[in-house]
Amino acid sequence: MADYVIKSSKYGQAQGKKDILSMTLPELEKETEALGEKKFRAKQIFSWLHEHSVQSFDEMTNISKSLRDKLESGCAILHTSIEKKLCSEYDNTKKYLLKLDDGEYIESVLMRYKYGQTVCVSTQVGCAMGCKFCASTLDGCVRNLTPSEILCQVYSAERDSGEKISHIVLMGMGEPLENYDNVLRFLELVTDENGKNISMRHISISTCGIVPRIYDLMQKNLQLTLSVSLHAPNDEIRKKMMPIARKYSIAELLKACEDYEKKTHRRISFEYAMVKDVNDSEDCARELAGRLNGTLCHVNLIPVNEVRETGMKKSDEKTVEKFSEILKSQNIAVTVRRKLGSDINASCGQLRRNFSSK
Repeated sequence: MADYVIKSSKYGQAQGKKDILSMTLPELEKETEALGEKKFRAKQIFSWLHEHSVQSFDEMTNISKSLRDKLESGCAILHTSIEKKLCSEYDNTKKYLLKLDDGEYIESVLMRYKYGQTVCVSTQVGCAMGCKFCASTLDGCVRNLTPSEILCQVYSAERDSGEKISHIVLMGMGEPLENYDNVLRFLELVTDENGKNISMRHISISTCGIVPRIYDLMQKNLQLTLSVSLHAPNDEIRKKMMPIARKYSIAELLKACEDYEKKTHRRISFEYAMVKDVNDSEDCARELAGRLNGTLCHVNLIPVNEVRETGMKKSDEKTVEKFSEILKSQNIAVTVRRKLGSDINASCGQLRRNFSSK
């Protein structure tokens, strides 16, 4: 558990304590036994932490006072507090600016669909990927989030809404595969049947295209949905939009996606932000269809969120519709993403940046 000891003095009284919310059940069993307690107590504690998402040891009412005191002395339950909440007037989307225990800020978004409540979570404070259309990356990456800090976004949304979260998308601030180990532990914790027990098939993880990590994830065969930020049909356009394209060509990326699909038998989702006069031409649509032909995939067209600093404008509805028709004519599954929370700037990074710039 050395990696999950709270080291920074910015965490106040939690400094030097173990991050208990980041412990797996087997680790918690060892911790409980080391405290001189029976092994079965670990499952009770784990349930309080993850099924009931308590915020203090005192809330664990079926745990003895002596054990709670022992836990309090050596462990800490990290929190996120809602600094600001924006609620859409149109679709009940809620956007949260969350304050972490060390004073940093992140964002998450709660979205309602017919199939249930979905929360979009961040995996880093900021982002270092430098995508030209994204607000999250404008101030760079401050640090990775711990597994507990990713979990807290799910639990905060549940507490605030009073409804159970059924689906999770790791598409908020940050590049999940740059925080690979912590993200994997988060996935292990949030899917544990003794805790939140969310199905892996109800989780999507997004990446801008870190090819080696796609292969690492492929070997895990986790049965989640891999969502790849493609945003261009060729290297020339993609390099202008995404610095990661200078490291991994589109051919390398699509080969990794093809291998991932064959190994996991899971359809790849390709995200495509439609930017006016950059990647939205009919020629781009035909080239994209040619590249994806024969791939088990789905293309999600997203009129780009307009961020003042980027200068990029979203494609108009007719252009998006024509782009979609060309893909469909080549038997490519495609949808145009519903613009949830458009009245509250629900795209990642905007709320944090506006708040921190005040």
